[in-house]
Amino acid sequence: MNITKNDLKKINDFVWEIPKSFRADMRAPARIFATEKLLEEIFRDRSMEQLVNVATLPGIQKHALVMPDAHEGYGFPIGGVAAMDLDEGVISPGGIGYDINCGVRLLRSPVKWFEVEDKLEELATEIYHAVPSGLGRGGRLVFDKNKFDLMLGGGAGYLVEEGFGKENDVLHLEAQGNLSQADPSLVSNEAKRRGKDQLGTLGSGNHFLEVQRVDEIFEETAAKAFGLFKDQLVILIHTGSRGLGHQIATDYIRLMMSAMPKYGIVLPDRELACAPFRSPEGQQYFAAMCAGANFAWANRQTITHWIRESWRKVLGDLSGELEIVYDVAHNIAKIERYKIDGKEKELCVHRKGATRAFGAGNSELPDDYKGVGQPVLIPGSMGTASYVLVGTNESAGLSFSTSCHGAGRRMSRHGAKKIWRGSDLKKQLE
Repeated sequence: MNITKNDLKKINDFVWEIPKSFRADMRAPARIFATEKLLEEIFRDRSMEQLVNVATLPGIQKHALVMPDAHEGYGFPIGGVAAMDLDEGVISPGGIGYDINCGVRLLRSPVKWFEVEDKLEELATEIYHAVPSGLGRGGRLVFDKNKFDLMLGGGAGYLVEEGFGKENDVLHLEAQGNLSQADPSLVSNEAKRRGKDQLGTLGSGNHFLEVQRVDEIFEETAAKAFGLFKDQLVILIHTGSRGLGHQIATDYIRLMMSAMPKYGIVLPDRELACAPFRSPEGQQYFAAMCAGANFAWANRQTITHWIRESWRKVLGDLSGELEIVYDVAHNIAKIERYKIDGKEKELCVHRKGATRAFGAGNSELPDDYKGVGQPVLIPGSMGTASYVLVGTNESAGLSFSTSCHGAGRRMSRHGAKKIWRGSDLKKQLE
């Protein structure tokens, strides 16, 4: 059944709804956060159809949601959000994605960019050599089997214990860089083999590491709380769980496809393969996914260590130390509490290409951010601006405390290659 704009109910200028009555198998309405112009872009691919399919999943609460940077993905659309009842609902690897805990970390310096302008090219070159990038590229840090499992169980904190960071680094990471439900024994040997030499590496695709400057401050109170000021030199890291996360997703999608008949689950799209959250398969995937998330936080922690070494080598001690503003995941499932029909309830919140955005006062935020809310890091596409937003308490009821995760995609990678040459893009960036 094709979806058109006529099928949408306009809630306000930025929220649109496909009612539950649109299709007989929908268990909840589907909501889209977009302007009218963005809505036209979203209709160009299968994002709307995928969103409606998400609304058919057992145990879904309130709405299936998609953020403004929506585009077609595997199972869920990129930008998709779904919160599931823990007892009656499911967990779906397609709602997290293959790059488990793909995320963004922002580092701040104490200097303005023009104070070290003559050293920036040297700094970029040093970081380039320190942090491997590209498909399949291995890193400089390889743990033995025992330490690798300890890292999968301990996340960023384990790297700090091993000397790759400062004790207070974890305070400014989502979940303090560690999901305690991780079980490394549920991560396959093949996944561990693929991740063994990939700590401290960026990978390929849209992952990046950028030396940036703060161009404009829109909200002084939040900026001050985050330690940000105009013309400040900052560094943004965007990467995830590399081959390890991809293999975890592959392993458990296969497992869930074979398990669904046992639970009587029939879906409109096999890419939504899932299992009841409380089932053995659901719990195994969740524990393995948490281990993959911990790997990603450990990866960004290792990259932070290499960047700090490069910073000191090029700029010396006079330029101060790089501190973490925040680190957010945008491909993950987390257990969070929300009001459903007036009652507090624990839910499994799937976010795929979507960023958690807690408001002021939330107990999970570090003390220095509790008064303003969570930093929400939104990377731009190459050569365009990135943004630091701040979470609000209103978003809890609107979007399960979720925001977009990036600039979105206006065309496929294949389509972009037909129009753009790498050499032309390089000239523009220079």
